[in-house]
Amino acid sequence: EVQLVESGGGLVQPGGSLRLSCTASRFTFRIYTMSWVRQAPGKGLEWVSSINGGTTNYADSVKGRFTISRDNAKNTLYLQMNDLKPEDTAVYYCKQGVGLTGIRGQGTQVTVSS
Repeated sequence: EVQLVESGGGLVQPGGSLRLSCTASRFTFRIYTMSWVRQAPGKGLEWVSSINGGTTNYADSVKGRFTISRDNAKNTLYLQMNDLKPEDTAVYYCKQGVGLTGIRGQGTQVTVSS
């Protein structure tokens, strides 16, 4: 059974930074496109970013502020988040593949507030 475990969330002031991590196990991590999605309070899932090999893609709302990366030797996916805004407050999930459906982890809470 696929396992994805996110970490690194927390409370941060506007303009601050966080780095999320997602440790993957029980599947061949390096061959999969991996994504980050998020769910803000009272809203649906929103795609944030994906990485496939050296190709990265970002939602317009985070472009220029967030950076997705991966370390295939460590089976770990990252999301560096800079210049955080209150509207980035959400539970962040990593998942296999693209889109909003499919296996994802339990999530990590990111709260941006002064």
